[in-house]
Amino acid sequence: MLKAFSIIELVTAVSLIAAVLLQHRGTGLGGAFASEANAFRSKRGIEKFLYNSTITIAIVLCATVLAHLFLRLKLSA
Repeated sequence: MLKAFSIIELVTAVSLIAAVLLQHRGTGLGGAFASEANAFRSKRGIEKFLYNSTITIAIVLCATVLAHLFLRLKLSA
């Protein structure tokens, strides 16, 4: 069971890294100094899908890490 959690965590972590790296470039600190026209735009299409999937993958990763931790603590006690 612990091995399954480790594999799930590894796959989820790699997926999270990929989702973050695929996000649109230039939306970080450099975007604060850009023109005002780009300040208020909504996410559409694949950009919105990547944003939502990044949040979902991060939540799944946190849940599996916590479940793995609780299971490991329960087995050691």
